[in-house]
Amino acid sequence: MKASELRAKSEAELSTELESLLRAHFNLRMQHGTQQLANTAQLGAVKRDIARVKTLIRERKSA
Repeated sequence: MKASELRAKSEAELSTELESLLRAHFNLRMQHGTQQLANTAQLGAVKRDIARVKTLIRERKSA
């Protein structure tokens, strides 16, 4: 997910996006723990997306 796509979203949409990303991250961690995850690069990608969303939320609160 690109930062430009996220900047177009409202704060409510960003918070719902953050919730869904956190759930996805949890599910990926569980799959990794039970050795069912084939593509471990997904973990890093989801973590980066979470960081992008959190950064945008923080930027909007401080502005």
